Amino acid sequence: MKPKSLVNIEDYDRDDIMRIIETAYKFKNNPNRSLLKGKVCGTLFFEPSTRTRLSFETAINRLRGRIVGFSDTATSSATKGESLKDTIMMVSNYTDIIIMRHHLEGSARYASEVSPVPIINAGDGSNQHPTQTMLDIFSIHETQSTLENLTITIVGDLKYGRAVHSLIEGLSHFNPTFNFVAPEELKIPEKHKLFCDNKSINYREFDEFSPESINDTDILYMTRVQRERFTDLMEYEKVKNVYTLKNDMLKNSRKNLKVLHPLPRVKEIDQDVDSNPKAYYFEQARNGIFTRQAVICDLLNIDVD
Repeated sequence: MKPKSLVNIEDYDRDDIMRIIETAYKFKNNPNRSLLKGKVCGTLFFEPSTRTRLSFETAINRLRGRIVGFSDTATSSATKGESLKDTIMMVSNYTDIIIMRHHLEGSARYASEVSPVPIINAGDGSNQHPTQTMLDIFSIHETQSTLENLTITIVGDLKYGRAVHSLIEGLSHFNPTFNFVAPEELKIPEKHKLFCDNKSINYREFDEFSPESINDTDILYMTRVQRERFTDLMEYEKVKNVYTLKNDMLKNSRKNLKVLHPLPRVKEIDQDVDSNPKAYYFEQARNGIFTRQAVICDLLNIDVD
């Protein structure tokens, strides 16, 4: 029997999401426990990462687990031509769970099919980033006290943004309304609009980052235009600074509005927004520790209580 993995946010139904949120609250209240004592966690980062890798490692360390792996493929046998399958099979010999980021879409699903231990997808190309979605959803619940019937405005790179794609699917259980704000080159792909249509989810598309798209929303989710996803750098230069959130743009927004961002940011949020109480992106990043603790324990069938 194959172990349970988290590859795509669609691997979680509504009950799964609420269970992870409930467990994440427990870890936020007390993150230092010995639940992973005697467990070894593999971290395979074929792509660069700061927040995701460090928050996973912090989550494991605070649960007294051990970590093996690499953060640079130059230090792995991938440079010798070792296949992904062989890497997964070898690392699974040494670990109880594998956390993997890879540049190829579908790589995490393939890894989960060949691995005898659980796989957590820490990002596969521009496809999915399910633990980012879980920390986003946890942050939304924490700030709004609900997930139901919220208006979510997502701004920037909606074409390549894997956090965006996962968030749309994760929130689909809770009757959201989406505002998609993007230039023509970075509009939300048709398959995600079709997903919304099939789920009867309301959405609107905007070309301009206007007051209309800000003032009637509960969550303003800003994203970076990702240079690494562009094959044509001229196209990147054309859209890289297309939208910037400034502090005065929030003056007529709802009192409950919170600004989220999967980070890192470049110029899409001015630093003058940081002191606004509606800015929540740094706390959002911190929440990654607690939600990833919850996901790891859930996949390893560890009773947090």
